[in-house]
Amino acid sequence: MNLERLRTVGQTSLYPAKIKITVGLATCGLAAGADVIFETLKQRLEQRGLAAILTKTGCLGACHQEPIVEVQLPGFAPILCTRVTRARARALVDDLARGSPPANAWAVITHDESPFIDPHVEWSRPIGFESAAVFNEQPFFAKQRKIVLRNCGLIDPTNLAEYIARGGYQGLQRTLRDFTPQQVIDEVTQAGLRGRGGGGFPTGRKWHIAREAPGETKYLICNGDEGDPGAYMDRTMLESDPHSVIEGMIIGAYAVGAQQGYAYIRDEYPLAVERMTLAVQQAEVQGLLGQNILDSGFSFSIKIVRGAGAFVCGEETALIASIEGGLGEPRPKPPYPAVSGLWGQPTIINNVKTWATVPVIMARGAAWYAALGTVHNAGTVVFSLVGQIAHTGLVEVPLGLKLRDLIEDIGGGGIDGRSIKAVQTGGPSGGCLPARLFDLPIEYERLKDAGSIMGSGGLVVLDESSCMVDVARYFLDFTALESCGKCTACREGNKHLHTILDRITHGQGTLDDLALLEEVGQAVQIGSLCGLGQTAPNPVLSTLRYFRDEYEAHVIEKRCPAGKCVMTET
Repeated sequence: MNLERLRTVGQTSLYPAKIKITVGLATCGLAAGADVIFETLKQRLEQRGLAAILTKTGCLGACHQEPIVEVQLPGFAPILCTRVTRARARALVDDLARGSPPANAWAVITHDESPFIDPHVEWSRPIGFESAAVFNEQPFFAKQRKIVLRNCGLIDPTNLAEYIARGGYQGLQRTLRDFTPQQVIDEVTQAGLRGRGGGGFPTGRKWHIAREAPGETKYLICNGDEGDPGAYMDRTMLESDPHSVIEGMIIGAYAVGAQQGYAYIRDEYPLAVERMTLAVQQAEVQGLLGQNILDSGFSFSIKIVRGAGAFVCGEETALIASIEGGLGEPRPKPPYPAVSGLWGQPTIINNVKTWATVPVIMARGAAWYAALGTVHNAGTVVFSLVGQIAHTGLVEVPLGLKLRDLIEDIGGGGIDGRSIKAVQTGGPSGGCLPARLFDLPIEYERLKDAGSIMGSGGLVVLDESSCMVDVARYFLDFTALESCGKCTACREGNKHLHTILDRITHGQGTLDDLALLEEVGQAVQIGSLCGLGQTAPNPVLSTLRYFRDEYEAHVIEKRCPAGKCVMTET
């Protein structure tokens, strides 16, 4: 395979010598009607006889601005147009047909800050846009640092050449040429990368255990079974930049000595499955997967496995059981999968975002990555910012950033000026932290000490209109439903917690119920087999810790301060 030839092809595709119009067609864009905008642009270009390239990209992250259309005039900075309607799409083409740049642009991308591109690409602004807002100076992007999301919304995810043009497979090439497997593990260890699936276990240490474990056959798995309500980090990565995940998996397989990998993606993500499947096929055709990759003598293949949608299959041993064809139920640990996993063989399981980070580390070096973030919390973290917040979207920030910066500066604070009451980090098993803790740095241990978790990156913002008792009940409803039922503590304990919360939100609770919530919640944490049960009580225990006054108002005064709960005391 000739990477340089494909890189040239990709650069021509990214920066053509004619007008290029790009529409964000990830799930968030499609939900906002981007497919209709794409067809409208196509029809208008034909009607006006304008020779322009119309193509697609993934999610840029600013989901609150969808549908997003990028216009690139040859030799000039790309222009971003947001919340594009059919009328605006037609007007955009009309402007271009008259030789004018589109009106009412949101921002201009004046330079390319990809961690792979050196020197950075810089563009001149189109006439009339000399004072237009710069893309990475917009409040939503100004404090972000895109490493994992480096290509999302900037390349066509179905175009391998464009991925290569932005440094794709550069990390793999350097790995196979310059590093032994143990040196790869050492590099990832020195970088300080921790698993981005939620546990934060040191990635290099896990790989070392698997490499040293006895067994001729070793496996590697990408965990794309994202099931948190409101979370879409992994889905977006697989839809917008699938080759970054594949490249990371190949590097990991080389490091631990695996020749077979599996990408486990939940079936509710059809576009992610489609684009990942295509990317695997493209990599196979170009010799990046299969036998003798890049003439290195190393061979590795990837199979796509479609998960049935069980939240518990995000737990690694339950995921393994699902791939093996069994029930998605966790098993006791140890032995850990790195020693005895898929079909009893040493198995590495990492999250989508972890795999997407690995190529950058191998291309730029451990010291470069370790300098990002804070001590013991190197690099960046990706969040889906959802809930009662002005700017919803997918964001990537350095670890150590304060929650306040994420919520107020990037997220824009509450909708219509409403005050933010709390934020839940870590998905349905995360804790709810009050506004007075928003100066807390985003770090694994700091969040855990505060009663929450990092999780895989779901972040739900709650404003003053939210009832925290009802919020806890909502998430317990989800986790109780998703419990596999294997262990008594989780199966019965979470149901009991939900029953108590339901009683309280209907005005039938007592002060004894508050003590019972704490007792049962702690028992579920101690007695549950897997991470789902061990963290399921977090919403209850954290809201009791920080919003006890709301519980007492429900049980003593028989009223809901937020006016959400209907009191039906008998």
